[in-house]
Amino acid sequence: MRAVLDPNVLISALLAPHGTPARVLRAWLDGAFELLASDALLTELDRALAYPKLRRRIEAGEAKELIEMLSREARMTNDPQEPPSKVSPDPGDDYLIVLGEVAQAAIVSGDRHLLGLAADLPVYSPAEFLALLDGVA
Repeated sequence: MRAVLDPNVLISALLAPHGTPARVLRAWLDGAFELLASDALLTELDRALAYPKLRRRIEAGEAKELIEMLSREARMTNDPQEPPSKVSPDPGDDYLIVLGEVAQAAIVSGDRHLLGLAADLPVYSPAEFLALLDGVA
C-alpha cells in the first residue's frame, strides 16, 4: 500500500511522539506501507515547521532531521502538474489530492477539508489508516 502523509500528520507525530500520527510514522519506518513525498510536500512541511508557535515546541534540529529522513527514505515523486479530480475547499490542499491520485496512494490527514472528501477519494484520518493497515477497516 502507498500513502501520502499530510504535513499536519508529520508535525503531529513530532509534537506527540506516542500519539496516533507518530504510530503511522513508525508503521512506515517498520515497512507497513510505502510513503510518497514530493518537493511541494517537503517545502510545505519545512515552512510549517518554521512557524514560531511550532519552533517553541519542536527543535530546529529535530525538524531538519525529519525533512532529511523523508527526502532520503520516502519514495520521492515529481509534483504532478494536472488539476485534481476533486478540489478541496482549501486550494492549498489540492497538491496532496493530485499527488495521491497520480501515485494511486491513500492520503492520510487530520485536515477536515481533506477528510470531507473521503466519500470520493481514499482519504483517511491517522486512526482510520492504522485500522486499514491492521485489516480492521
